[in-house]
Amino acid sequence: MPVDARVEVDTHCPYCALQCGMVVRDERAEATVAPREFPTSRGGLCQKGWTAASLLRAPDRLTTPLLRESRDAPLRPVGWAEALDYVALRLHELRDRLGPDAVGVFGGGGLTNEKAYLLGKFARVALGTSKIDYNGRFCMSSAAAAGIKAFGVDRGLPFPASDLADADAILLVGANVAETMPPFMRHIRPAADRGGLIVVDPRRTATAETAAVHLQPAPGTDLALALGMLHAAVADGLLDHQYIAERTTGFDEVWRIAAAWWPERVERITGVPAADQRAAVALLAKARNAYVLTARGTEQHATGVATVSAWINLCLALGLCGRPGSGFGCLTGQGNGQGGREHGQKADQLPGYRKIDDPAARAHVAGVWGVSADELPGPGPSAYELLDSLGTTDGPKALLVFGSNIVVSAPRAGHIAERLESLELLVTSDFVLSETAAVADVVLPVTQWAEEDGTMTNLEGRILLRGKAVTPPIGVRTDLDVLHGLATRLGQPAYRFPTDAETVFDELGRASAGGPADYSGISYDRLRDGEALHWPVPAADHPGTPRLFLDGFAHPGGLARFQAVDHTGPAEPTDTEFPLHATTGRVLQHYQSGAQTRRVPALMEASPEAFVEVHPDTARRFGVHDGQWAAVESRRGAVQARVRCVTTIRPDTVFLPFHFPGAQRANLLTNPALDPTSRMPEFKVCAVRLGAA
Repeated sequence: MPVDARVEVDTHCPYCALQCGMVVRDERAEATVAPREFPTSRGGLCQKGWTAASLLRAPDRLTTPLLRESRDAPLRPVGWAEALDYVALRLHELRDRLGPDAVGVFGGGGLTNEKAYLLGKFARVALGTSKIDYNGRFCMSSAAAAGIKAFGVDRGLPFPASDLADADAILLVGANVAETMPPFMRHIRPAADRGGLIVVDPRRTATAETAAVHLQPAPGTDLALALGMLHAAVADGLLDHQYIAERTTGFDEVWRIAAAWWPERVERITGVPAADQRAAVALLAKARNAYVLTARGTEQHATGVATVSAWINLCLALGLCGRPGSGFGCLTGQGNGQGGREHGQKADQLPGYRKIDDPAARAHVAGVWGVSADELPGPGPSAYELLDSLGTTDGPKALLVFGSNIVVSAPRAGHIAERLESLELLVTSDFVLSETAAVADVVLPVTQWAEEDGTMTNLEGRILLRGKAVTPPIGVRTDLDVLHGLATRLGQPAYRFPTDAETVFDELGRASAGGPADYSGISYDRLRDGEALHWPVPAADHPGTPRLFLDGFAHPGGLARFQAVDHTGPAEPTDTEFPLHATTGRVLQHYQSGAQTRRVPALMEASPEAFVEVHPDTARRFGVHDGQWAAVESRRGAVQARVRCVTTIRPDTVFLPFHFPGAQRANLLTNPALDPTSRMPEFKVCAVRLGAA
């Protein structure tokens, strides 16, 4: 039966990595969505999911390419041939004049696995550039690096989310899932009902309200808190000594540091009472089944890898990792944040979660691609470093952007907007004129989530098939079509860049074979049949791996590795000039830069503008009042936001959502200080001051 004749198609939500199950109904050219039963969402959808069909009929939907010949000229509609010819000609000229690294590529964690894979291949084969990274660097990179250090491999949840329902205790660090992924609350609610939920957050969020213990540290002090809790575990006799001896290595080095972080000392730094630290550890240690889960609040720091490592250390010390019913996991944010980092968008990686500087990995992938391993570039700069270098002497003079709205989402956003303006060529692939597309030289209109086939990898490492449910508007193309059109114009053979998603996925499987994230045993047919396939799936008859580490960790010898880490504090501490901590995050109605959700009337009606949460005592101190527009200022810029006085935030802290554009961009404030390992910017804390707008 042709796609257009289907009444409804089972698929998944276009937003976060929970990838809630939904049905898309296309009746009389009007698409609607409804929830369906699926393990991660258990029949639920959040407000964003319920309104997702509105995206498909956004009134400002792009249906024809746009081009401007000079920065002073307006964008004008052109045909696809003219747009692609123009881009290819400019890319040819830049590469001939300045070399392949004169062109950069920036991808997104919402792209399907097929798009992420082909984008990485396009950058390294068609362009020959090392300058590729993606916005997932701003999301999961610190947790990924910490997981690899400790366990030898990174997968957000190394167990199905449904396992959490049997937990007696869960430590949730830096996550407000009641707003960011509400159906996930169905997995942790049983632990909350048993009095076993512990939440670490400087705000008393909707999630923290359900917790038995709420630990409310000052932003940037989570690492000290984790050290204090490890100290309490040792001092109170709660370690699992047999587990540490049999399944781990490196505890003694970790204890030498944690010994100096007794809970009373940690209380002075974090503000978290020592008694609460001890109570939280006791809940975890005495539970039959317990989990530690981290998210962006504790990861998006210049010490993010060390901080996540400290939470993993606590988890290992209590004997939780790699045994049924317990473990450590991190909550992936973007829809394909997991798969997006596995198949080649990151500057240092090749498909299958291989390292690009590994000779064996290069040889294998080059063989699949039909090129010489010597032709593949080496590692490139991380996301912020790439954006910071745009238009400079040694940086790219052109940038191709797929699935990202950099003008709103990048740290130190005002500076990055200036770097984009310095380019000789900016090309975006988008479905609306986002804030980044609005300043581009060429905008290519592409299909949305329900208008194309593709796979996603959710927060559990489960590969999901999102089938085409509706017919796209006339005039738009898929990102695979765009990459094919550009690659062939750059001299590549047409077969090397397929436009059929299933064909691309089959090649992705071959390229990933033997790697940590091995998809080689997965096929569209298996996914269509409803098989639950969590990577690695190394053969067509392999059932997948829903639970990692039960038989050993992915290091030689099978032991998990403690990481010796110490607390140093935020890269930018408060002072008399900027006396408040600012932290950022999401709200229920919006997602990421808001380019999608700000086009849904119901969501904008519920949350139409930026706000700043301020404790009433702090508002009085700075002369602002509830409902007033205020200026929040850091050393990098100032944001306009409406004051929201709440008693649920620390008096030394303010909170802003990061979904809004223009003068309401929270990322005008944020600090681009980078983690030395993950190159994650310090989104979650910077020093600010507050005043009337």
